[in-house]
Amino acid sequence: MSSGLVDAPPSESGVPPRRRRRWVRWVVGITLAVVLVVVGATVSITAMLTGNVTHEDVSEADLGATRPPKVATSAMNVLVVGSDQRDGKNAKYGHSIAGERTDTIMLVHVSSERDNAMVVSFPRDSLVQLPACRGTKKFPGQQAHLGMINESFNSGGIGCTWKTIESLTRIHIDHYVKVDFTGFKSMVNAVGGVQVCLPEPVDDKKALLRLPAGRQTLNGEQALGYVRARYSLGDGSDIGRIQRQQMFIASMIKKVMSGDTLTNPTRLYNVLNAGTKAVTTDSGLTPGVMLDLATSLKGIDIGSIRFITTPWHYSLTQPGRVEWVQPQARKLFQIVAKDQSVEGVKGGQTKVGRSKITVEVRNGTWRSGLATEVAAVLEQRGYHIAKTGDTAKKPQAKTTIMYGPTGETRVPTLSNDILKATTRQLPAARTNRLVLVIGDDWKSLKPQRADDTEAIKGFDATHDTCAA
Repeated sequence: MSSGLVDAPPSESGVPPRRRRRWVRWVVGITLAVVLVVVGATVSITAMLTGNVTHEDVSEADLGATRPPKVATSAMNVLVVGSDQRDGKNAKYGHSIAGERTDTIMLVHVSSERDNAMVVSFPRDSLVQLPACRGTKKFPGQQAHLGMINESFNSGGIGCTWKTIESLTRIHIDHYVKVDFTGFKSMVNAVGGVQVCLPEPVDDKKALLRLPAGRQTLNGEQALGYVRARYSLGDGSDIGRIQRQQMFIASMIKKVMSGDTLTNPTRLYNVLNAGTKAVTTDSGLTPGVMLDLATSLKGIDIGSIRFITTPWHYSLTQPGRVEWVQPQARKLFQIVAKDQSVEGVKGGQTKVGRSKITVEVRNGTWRSGLATEVAAVLEQRGYHIAKTGDTAKKPQAKTTIMYGPTGETRVPTLSNDILKATTRQLPAARTNRLVLVIGDDWKSLKPQRADDTEAIKGFDATHDTCAA
């Protein structure tokens, strides 16, 4: 979309390389785990794959006596965490550091009818009430306190993280998958590459990534660079990374579930061989269980696989932390616990769902950081942010939503969230992406209604970033 406005280049992140490497681990690891759980082993090679998987059990003593009941007995809930262990095969991706950490936590829910699945992300900076966890030989344990959600993994390992998620959501968890990413590149290559779409060219020296704009299929090395990149893509926020992570997983699932993979035994075996080598599970989640799950999921519509981020807002008391929005978060957890579908959720719906709208945010004022601030709130409400930046000319008097002919139907949804904005059509623009230019008259976004539950619908695996 051309408007004569030029974005200023993004500033340096200031994020330590160690933290960037940790992010790589959970993005690629979670991708492996979700693909394995949703797709499973679908050919008669279960016995050959069994030796690949490492098992580590979680005891009932770790989980406590007040676990939530399992309401839907045939539904399956799998906790997925990304490990930041940097010894052994992982040492080459960063300096070896004792212990493990997790920078992301997800819950994969497969319905009892095996006709839909949900992948729920919990932002790593979530400020939550953590439960007490017992100490072990490996971990010091955890006292009940208000803290960040990913503290539990370092304090009590996977057992404490399992207990934390159950206590916060009241969802009964059946299994867990802990992952690292040594097999990531080989899995991407085994599936024949994964398709992504870039809104503009990327030249990220830190991620060793140079790619043109548009739709393209990444090989393993390129995919690793893609998930390493942060400030050269999107708005650079953690929530933006979660959205991109979810879209990458969706693209991987589409590729794995395509006929080219499922009907090619050699390719499928290579994918599963690489993936199963990268995971640790409880002893109950065997390749055989994955086989049974995959058999029951055969033919599932990928539009019935949804990706959702727990509704959140930035904390007013602890800058940089996020808190969960209620009652929306509680509603989402109840839907999962009761094995219901988010499709039937009512309240605060829009004609075109926010998850189908991609927005570019440009700051046309002298207020530093305003574009990033506004983008974060838009992401909170379910929009996808393509990029943020500044206008070449300042100040801009009026806040304006610019759109092309193919994006016209999306304008009312964004306008409904903004307190005051004019609209401007760009007839030559061949995109449905919306560009929000923040002007000097900017006040704020409209307050979010208590019954606005659209964000808990997330987006499905058919989402196409190139559509914007």
